[in-house]
Amino acid sequence: MRYVAVLKAEKLRFLMIARKRSSQLKLWTLRVAYVVLFLTIAMQFKGLSDTVTPALFKTHSAFSLPPERIYENNGYLMVSSNGGLNQMRAGICDMVTIARYLNVTLIVPELDNTSFWNDHSQFQDIFDVDYFIKSLRDEVRILKELPPQQKQKVELESLYSMPPISWSNMTYYYEVILPRIRTYEVVHFTKSDARLANNGIPDEVQKLRCRVNYQALRFAPPIEKLAKKIVRILKERGPFMSLHLRYEMDMIAFSGCNEGCNEEEIDELTKMRYAYPWWKEKEIDSKKKRTDGLCPLTPEETALTLRALDIDRNIQVYIAAGDIYKSEKRMASLKQAFPNLVKKETLLEPSELDPFRNHSNQMAALDYYVSIESDIFVPSYSGHMAELVEGHRRYLGFKKTLLLDRKILVELLDQYKNGTMNWNQFSTSVKSTHADRVGNPTTRSVVPGKPKLENYFYTNPQECISAVDEP
Repeated sequence: MRYVAVLKAEKLRFLMIARKRSSQLKLWTLRVAYVVLFLTIAMQFKGLSDTVTPALFKTHSAFSLPPERIYENNGYLMVSSNGGLNQMRAGICDMVTIARYLNVTLIVPELDNTSFWNDHSQFQDIFDVDYFIKSLRDEVRILKELPPQQKQKVELESLYSMPPISWSNMTYYYEVILPRIRTYEVVHFTKSDARLANNGIPDEVQKLRCRVNYQALRFAPPIEKLAKKIVRILKERGPFMSLHLRYEMDMIAFSGCNEGCNEEEIDELTKMRYAYPWWKEKEIDSKKKRTDGLCPLTPEETALTLRALDIDRNIQVYIAAGDIYKSEKRMASLKQAFPNLVKKETLLEPSELDPFRNHSNQMAALDYYVSIESDIFVPSYSGHMAELVEGHRRYLGFKKTLLLDRKILVELLDQYKNGTMNWNQFSTSVKSTHADRVGNPTTRSVVPGKPKLENYFYTNPQECISAVDEP
């Protein structure tokens, strides 16, 4: 009997162990199933997230960068950019494109510190240099400085420097420049402005110029952050127009345009023009130049023009410019016509602008960004910023840009002011003149043998824009 009892006890213990092991096995099986289910759901959500999450919210990780282009390097290209911000910007786009198609390594361009504006900003102070290098690595190799071996060679030997011929096509770079790079290994371009022609360039070359300009050349984070704040403030208040009012003292002195100035002001401007030897034109017939449409519109003329075009007087008018010459006097009529005049200095705290204040190119970068984002852009004069902003707005879907015909406008303005034309006639004439001058699709002009007289590529990069109307 005792034996039977022990046997039953052992059997019972065995059954209990078996049941415990079975329960543990079921628990682990259940856990594994839950893990598999969780991973499956997570993967599905990740796929959905990749589909619906806007690019704006995705981080720029190494995996999002383009693959690095592998090619046989023919040498190194160093560049000294010349001019103001937007002149240098266009030149940098050309230099990247030239380096790519010559299969050479580009050293991050050096910015002009000797121009009139005396701005000592370097590339990384204005542009996001790391993004510039990485975002183009599938096209061209860009380095911040020469490798040690080439740097030592340049230090021991003389650096071969030259200004490439302006308005050249790619044949010039293949046949003249490439052999020199192969000979000297490192070539230094002393100028970068207008080194590529407007027309007669292969489409793939033109499209790379656009990619550099509109995608790779992002402003440095501090500039972009502050520019976005300006735009946010403006948009929260309603629509806004960016007015690139070229009426700074240096502009008026350089151009020799003195409409509305008194004798004392004319004398002051003339002295300034003669003070700068690199401003070659000294004796200027202001009246003739204005009649030919070669002068910037004055603030008073701009006010009348915008009123004639029936621009809403309550719209915010952002002044994308430096200090206006004799501002208190000359801006009065514009302020009366459009009371919501604003500028960087009135929208931001002084401390926010302090890091940029003594750097004209960085201040110009802020204005460039705001002008791109504006509901309407109006340049009162041609120039590199006006041309590049116009082209950028075309690229972004032909955003409204009022392209003022100054030659016709000054004639109409004079007729209105001397009483030979009433307001209704003046307004009707101004509207009809500018009905098709709002940044619409158009074909870039070609002037055989005179590329400088053609429409500038960066004003109308038609190869990069899908909708172009034939004339």
